[in-house]
Amino acid sequence: MPTGRSSGPIPSRVSIAVVIRRVGVVGLGTMGAGIAQVAAQAGFETLGREVSAELCEQARRKIEHYLGRADEKGKLTPEERDGALGRLTFTTELEDLAGCELVIEAIVEELDPKREVFAELDRIVGPEAILASNTSALPIGRIAEATEHPERVIGMHFFNPAPLLPLVEIVRAEHSSDEAVDAAYEWAERAGKQPIRCNDTPGFIVNRVLVPTLNDCIRLLDHGIMPEDLDKAMTMGVGWPMGPCALVDLVGVDIHIHAAEALHEATGDERMSPPERLRELATAGHLGRKTGRGFFEYPET
Repeated sequence: MPTGRSSGPIPSRVSIAVVIRRVGVVGLGTMGAGIAQVAAQAGFETLGREVSAELCEQARRKIEHYLGRADEKGKLTPEERDGALGRLTFTTELEDLAGCELVIEAIVEELDPKREVFAELDRIVGPEAILASNTSALPIGRIAEATEHPERVIGMHFFNPAPLLPLVEIVRAEHSSDEAVDAAYEWAERAGKQPIRCNDTPGFIVNRVLVPTLNDCIRLLDHGIMPEDLDKAMTMGVGWPMGPCALVDLVGVDIHIHAAEALHEATGDERMSPPERLRELATAGHLGRKTGRGFFEYPET
């Protein structure tokens, strides 16, 4: 298995002239399940992979729940809901993704596990397949180093909740080919998204601006400001659609901390460093909506 390369010649390029019909999603947590739902709703055969049958079933129930809610609200017909569910299958084996033309990784936001997955996928999938990471802050180039064919590795950063938010950042690393970037961009459009192209800089576009801004907002709480007042100020006074505390709760306190730590390490900018208040919430297990409590409390759904 390739362990990566920090220097030396890049191996001969593979052809990325592919028609994407089947999509694989590795990791079916909140983001991965949402991405799988996006792909299936858009008409693509979609194979989701998790490490256990139990986690696969949890993801299936989650997607079924949200498709059902879309049906109830009139955003999907019953036929469209059933069609999307029919295009979804699940597996615990990476090898089952061999027939996918696009594989999107959405596992834990840590570099080493991602590199391990990409090294395996590079060996498993066909030479024309595209490998994409949904990372919000980790360098795509560092992930691509673990493969024999870094030209087919790109970033595809979706936003939470993936079925609802239209933006996808298509991230070009140093060795990403034009063909891989263009194919991913076109696929995102076909999936009903609004893609943008960006380079493999720390935080890409959105998080490079958003993470330090959210950190600045949260540090205001240390001066006696209440989360409710902070969120009201930013929604009613600045026009944000969601306040900073509610947004961190939605994204996940732990996810925000991971992104902030990665950006702080990459840039050295102290504004990127996660506020101590966030670390205290994470230590207490209050990670936001997914645990029922963060800055605010949330009823069970």
